[in-house]
Amino acid sequence: MFEIFFNPKSIALIGATDRKDSVGAGIVKNLLEGKEERKIFLVNPNKKNVFGIKTYPKITDIKEEVEVAIIAVRANIVPLVLKDCKEKKVKGVIIISAGFSEIGKEGEKLQEKILKISKEANIRLIGPNCLGVIKPSNKLNASFAPLTPEKGNIALLSQSGAIIDSLIDRSKKEGFGFSTIISYGNEADLKITDFLRYLKEDNETKAILIYLEGLKDGINFIKVAKEVAKIKPIIILKGGRGEISQKIVQSHTGSLAGEDKIYQAAFLKAKIFQVETLEELLILGKALSFLPKIKNNIAILTNGGGLGILLADFCEKYGLKLAKLKKETILKIEKSNLVNKNWSKKNPVDIIGDATEKSYYIALKSLLEQKDIQGVIVAQSIQVMTKPEKNAKVIVALKNEFKEKAILGCFIGGKINEKGEKILFKNGILNFQEPKMATLAMKVLTYFK
Repeated sequence: MFEIFFNPKSIALIGATDRKDSVGAGIVKNLLEGKEERKIFLVNPNKKNVFGIKTYPKITDIKEEVEVAIIAVRANIVPLVLKDCKEKKVKGVIIISAGFSEIGKEGEKLQEKILKISKEANIRLIGPNCLGVIKPSNKLNASFAPLTPEKGNIALLSQSGAIIDSLIDRSKKEGFGFSTIISYGNEADLKITDFLRYLKEDNETKAILIYLEGLKDGINFIKVAKEVAKIKPIIILKGGRGEISQKIVQSHTGSLAGEDKIYQAAFLKAKIFQVETLEELLILGKALSFLPKIKNNIAILTNGGGLGILLADFCEKYGLKLAKLKKETILKIEKSNLVNKNWSKKNPVDIIGDATEKSYYIALKSLLEQKDIQGVIVAQSIQVMTKPEKNAKVIVALKNEFKEKAILGCFIGGKINEKGEKILFKNGILNFQEPKMATLAMKVLTYFK
């Protein structure tokens, strides 16, 4: 059933236009990116062509088969258009149009009407009031997002199209991609639980990110999410946590936000990892995308005692266990004569401010060779002896040697630090300017192990 939405052989856009900065024009441009993969039909009764492409007055005027229809017309016209889709025997419909249950009773009646038509025709619906769907690997952008993301292994489910747009833009800048993006809107037919089941079986998806405002069937969501989370990690950002925002949620997607404490307890029960900010949602998604899940036993390596203390504080806060150094690990570092003799000899491993790239190499390699250490946060402060680019190359080399272990950077600084950060970024190694985020990223890797 989902194959028709994420890899359709043919799509008709009802409401196609070339009017500048319009939803219809945006969808047309996105669909045409995949024109070599599928047939694209444009429907507009008032124009003979859009962007130089022939249009049809109605979907029923298209002689060829249409698997999926995208509807982007005024809400009051949607039932009529849906009846045409019924006649055309379309299998799936994505309703972009707003003006349904999110606006109140009149909208609810209209939404019930379109649901009735779709059920009679055995048509599955996504939406209404949604951005659309994107499947980069299939060259499908059936949305009005301003950009198409790169192919990746993170899936994104969101009740907010605007948040999807912003995260796609961010992904283009930071060099990561998505397996699937779904804006599910008002959930007239297909629900978030349906999409979770799909993503559970999707071979391209490694982790699932969710922006959620409210649920219509919380019990079923927790039941499904609990099963999915056993296979695919789920990270969730819940909007509508306060009294004021709960009222806004109702007018945004027609969902009930509910008490925040109830949601928190439910997420915990389902082993969903809840975050508080968009930054956390994105960073933890990237951590699960780039790094292996690990057992809870880590080390901190730093050239500054203050950084080590801050990282240790956050490790304690998030329940990260700091591994005890084995005698052989200490001896390896000691015998190398590459590390200041006043180094800490315990975890956090403080190799002092005069640490060179050779100091970092022997200390990091020794820690990674200790079998029970599953991950290392490599912190670096900018001091006279510090060479960020050389230290970054050390991490890259050892990352490739110890692929089953998680290595995160916490290179803190500005201009001097810049070259080192670029090397880490280029080689797919996450770096954080804030100890809190580094430890939170490491935490999520242990949470789902």
